[in-house]
Amino acid sequence: MAPKLADSVERLRAAGNESFRNGQFAEAATFYSRALRVLQEQGPADPEEESVLYSNRAACHLKDGNCSDCIQDCTSALALVPFSMKPLLRRASAYEALEKYPLAYVDYKIVLQIDGSVRSALEGVNRMTRALMDSLGPEWRLKLPSIPLVPVSAQKRWDSLPPENHRESAKSKPKETTTAKNRVPSGDVERARVLKEEGNELVKKGNHKKAIEKYSESLSLSNLESATYSNRALCYLVLKQYKEAVKDCTEALRLDGRNVKAFYRRAQAYKALKDYKSSIADINSLLKIEPRNGPAKKLQQEVNQNFKNPKGQ
Repeated sequence: MAPKLADSVERLRAAGNESFRNGQFAEAATFYSRALRVLQEQGPADPEEESVLYSNRAACHLKDGNCSDCIQDCTSALALVPFSMKPLLRRASAYEALEKYPLAYVDYKIVLQIDGSVRSALEGVNRMTRALMDSLGPEWRLKLPSIPLVPVSAQKRWDSLPPENHRESAKSKPKETTTAKNRVPSGDVERARVLKEEGNELVKKGNHKKAIEKYSESLSLSNLESATYSNRALCYLVLKQYKEAVKDCTEALRLDGRNVKAFYRRAQAYKALKDYKSSIADINSLLKIEPRNGPAKKLQQEVNQNFKNPKGQ
């Protein structure tokens, strides 16, 4: 009887994956819930399988904006298999959406202990750092919960990709966060990161033209970091190369649809180009992510004024 039940779990999980791929997240969550019940009815459940089912259901909750249930399922998944990357990333996203920035920061940092090249975690830490500095001040690090130290055994673990990316099998190489055609040698990634930091230093010194060169060189080595595009866009804005700024922000948002700086800078560029409708659309998208973003609200007022009074400038 047990093998039949195990097959049933597999079928239900596969059905959930199919529904998830089709964007039917509530239906997918129902399949994962049924699979969990069947698995638990067998007696002592396989913790790995149970953890994956909780994590997959959490992905459905996250897609539907049900952040509290997402956090609950991720926590259940992590209790079964500690330091699993996917539930950590999903819980971090849910905490971020609920503006629980210290908790989101901790989860993103844990992921980076497991694999320091995970782009979504790197960008998440950057976003949370900015948000925490704004909300808690310069001493924000002292106000964070402690960050658990990830054991070496967990650092060597690898989770199969989430249901939305299941087209790559669990037999793929560990710790890959991009598709094969986009993989970048680790040495290039590190060099790209160094060049980006050099660009950041040049921006601080006001040398935006030289910074563009550094960012461009960085992107020639690794074009998968959203922040490098949005940083170069800032330089283009300062130099009044607004169309180039729009292009870079668009690329940044393709890589990270929650890049607040890219939305803000593209809105600024569209405003300068007198494309007020596009500017307003970007500001609205930004405010959905960060409803209390002061600069965005100020820009929104300016753009609305220009939109109503196009001859006012």
